[in-house]
Amino acid sequence: MHQQISALIAQLGLKPGDRLNTESELSELFGVSRSTVREALRLLEQQGVVNAVQGQGRFISASGSLRVERPMTKYESITEVLTGRGYAVTSAVLSIEEGTATPEEAEALELESDAPVIRLLRIRYGDDKPLVVSANTMPRETLPGPIDHRDWSGSLTAALAAHGNRVTSALATISAVELPEEWQSRYSLGGLGPWLRVFEVGLTATGRRVLYALDYHLGSEISFSVLRRS
Repeated sequence: MHQQISALIAQLGLKPGDRLNTESELSELFGVSRSTVREALRLLEQQGVVNAVQGQGRFISASGSLRVERPMTKYESITEVLTGRGYAVTSAVLSIEEGTATPEEAEALELESDAPVIRLLRIRYGDDKPLVVSANTMPRETLPGPIDHRDWSGSLTAALAAHGNRVTSALATISAVELPEEWQSRYSLGGLGPWLRVFEVGLTATGRRVLYALDYHLGSEISFSVLRRS
């Protein structure tokens, strides 16, 4: 609900100091109870989006009027990232294999040593331009069935969710690097400039680690935004 109210703020173009609709108005607008609206507004207050003034209502704060494109704090799959930016997304599956977890994969996914995993390497294209090179590792049981019978060109997080392993959050580290030389030469990806490497571990709502991702985003096309508050 707080996301719907945030979208309403952006849609109406409310500025700092503008008064937000009342609880009853929002309740009627979204067809939910006032208690649901009140809880969403309380969260927006905690996030600093709105300020409550006793006896007068809630007003948009200075930071609440800012709209952050692709915020770093929001988890999105690569498919969502690229389609959200207006790209027609296609994929090239470079390799798909079963194996046992390396020490790094076992640590990231909290698996036993040599636990069975699936490894997937892809290039994600936006309007036929290579934008993301993605290396992913998943515990084998998260995607049951023969790997040869699955379409690996679509959203990996959607596939995980279909088997009860929906990724709801991630631990991510971002740095600017060059693409590994092996990938540059093997897949004709040289000379494209710096890439943003996102090392990420995807977690379900219960805290289970189901996705170990090492994604390289083309730096000239992909960026992240952060809203900073004092």
